[in-house]
Amino acid sequence: MRMQNRSFIIRYRGIGALMLAAAVLSACSANDEPEYVERPVEELYNEAVDQVEVEEYQQAAELFLEVERQHPYSIWATKAQLMSAFSYYSEGLYDDAILSADRFIQLHPGNRDISYAYYLKALSYYEQITDVGRDQRITELALQSLDEVVRRFPDSRYAKDSLLKLDLTRDHLAGKEMEVGRYYHERENYLAAINRYRNVIENYQTTTHVPEALLRLTEAYTALGIEPEARTNAAVLGHNFPGSNWYIDSYVLVEGEDAAVDLDGDGVPDRTEEGGFFSRLWPF
Repeated sequence: MRMQNRSFIIRYRGIGALMLAAAVLSACSANDEPEYVERPVEELYNEAVDQVEVEEYQQAAELFLEVERQHPYSIWATKAQLMSAFSYYSEGLYDDAILSADRFIQLHPGNRDISYAYYLKALSYYEQITDVGRDQRITELALQSLDEVVRRFPDSRYAKDSLLKLDLTRDHLAGKEMEVGRYYHERENYLAAINRYRNVIENYQTTTHVPEALLRLTEAYTALGIEPEARTNAAVLGHNFPGSNWYIDSYVLVEGEDAAVDLDGDGVPDRTEEGGFFSRLWPF
């Protein structure tokens, strides 16, 4: 991420230096015209980049906005819009970064750096993801934005990082579903818990929470007396995660306390500790 941002800044700054030189030559040949109150666009832009390089991001964002305010029809106004989004993101002002990135996307959909605008927007949501105990609206927006980067720009330099963050974001959302499911489970509201566990299995299949969700389903269906469903989920767990503690506990759950299963193939039945892994996590 740092190297991507660095190359992005260097490319934008180099063009600014060329424009500044051209402006100086033009001023030397001009007649005695009235002096403009506005500062030259190149001077403003390069000062903003200087602030970025010393990590004074809020000051940089203000200068980039001033470029757009004073010179709205210059090519630097377009560049400044995206750089202001980057500056806000770097300062941790994520809402402002999202607004700036969205504005750039709407006004310049064909710009060569449009993929970076989508990426900055996604990062600004991603950095705001909180623990699973809180509302996950921001997490869902991060998921949507990261997915948009991957879908729209699969060959861009930002797609690989977005894919990684997508997996982490999905895992986070699955964790939230599991937390709510456990809440209902503890209170013996098994139908509500089942809905949450099934959502994890159906919509977050690649996350680390699936084995536990299958075990919880096995336990919930057993508590409701629906043995065929309990056995089906235990079988799915055993087929996909045969060496896990989750499967050992599900096997004991459906076969009875005296059941034993040889998971590692050493000829010795493997047993969970007294009460099982499930019991160690749940105070039932």
